[in-house]
Amino acid sequence: MTIENHSLHNEFPQHKDRIRELKMNDRHFVRLFEEYHETDREIRKIEDGAEASSDARLEGLKMRRVHLKDDLLGMLVTEDA
Repeated sequence: MTIENHSLHNEFPQHKDRIRELKMNDRHFVRLFEEYHETDREIRKIEDGAEASSDARLEGLKMRRVHLKDDLLGMLVTEDA
């Protein structure tokens, strides 16, 4: 099974410069960025079979990843508007 890469740089390549800028200057962005990637790593471990999990936990993690991605995208486009 191929596991999709959901890294923020992969999800939003058009915002790579803004991601770099926020990682250097915004602690809140960094916290959300790290939480997003940690959540994604947990999901990948489960999907890869390296870690057992219930379907409910996996779906909860996926929902958390979506919410974090939405929050991060909001921060990325704030200055672009």
